Amino acid sequence: MRQSGARTSLGGPMQSGKQLSTSIDADVPTAARMYDYYLGGKDNYAADRAACEELDKVVPSTRALALNNRRFLQRVVRTLAADYGIRQFLDHGSGLPTQDNVHQVAQGVDPSSRVVYVDNDPMVLVHGRALLDQNEQTAVIQADMRDTDGIFSHPDTRRLIDLSQPVAALFVSVMHCLPDSETDGPEALARRVAERLAPGSFMVMCQLVSEDPEVRDFVTGFMDRTTQGHWGRVRQEKDVARLFAGMEILEPGLVEVSSWRPDSEVAPRQLTQEWIEFGGVGRLR
Repeated sequence: MRQSGARTSLGGPMQSGKQLSTSIDADVPTAARMYDYYLGGKDNYAADRAACEELDKVVPSTRALALNNRRFLQRVVRTLAADYGIRQFLDHGSGLPTQDNVHQVAQGVDPSSRVVYVDNDPMVLVHGRALLDQNEQTAVIQADMRDTDGIFSHPDTRRLIDLSQPVAALFVSVMHCLPDSETDGPEALARRVAERLAPGSFMVMCQLVSEDPEVRDFVTGFMDRTTQGHWGRVRQEKDVARLFAGMEILEPGLVEVSSWRPDSEVAPRQLTQEWIEFGGVGRLR
């Protein structure tokens, strides 16, 4: 779950072409704040907590899913930095700062690692900039994650990201925030970003999926109403697989994310299956 939209990832981005909001509405839940609540954070409001309680009545594994999603993000970043030498990360739909953020994990491997966070939630911008004020290797920008031109041309992206070198583009628990669209849906966005990146770059993508049509319909409708239209849909595993067309998929393939290179045999796993976070890591040829 994340962009407030996001990775949060219960909520979604604003529609393309609309001015991004600079005000915070405490009465309308956002995915970023709902995700923060599930992770045990304090940057959420009563409306966010109430929405989580309603969601839990039908999909009670959501808190476990959020925690496992966060651990997946941390393992992926550490793996790409330590084993594949990636030093540049572009995190789409980053959500509110919490523990062991992308820059902390990557810079723990190499202090020269550079990270650009992207989110459309003004609350993320405020908290992110406060956290990163003293970190010149990291920036947070407010943008709709579908605005590829705006993100890649942003002064902070141009300052920190060298597109002639491999980059890890992160879309962790955000693609379900996007409605289907031939121009701005998940597949179009994945292709558009991949075309901008150097060979040897990585695309990290996962989203909420369910093979139960009743769960898909309920969560999609609930989140669309709750976030006032800032939502896409819960999809199926086959839909996520299409995002990786033409890429080399790192082992263990596309999986439920708690089973992606777990830290140990006793690492927390997603035990309830009414919905899962499904995806993996693809390398561009």
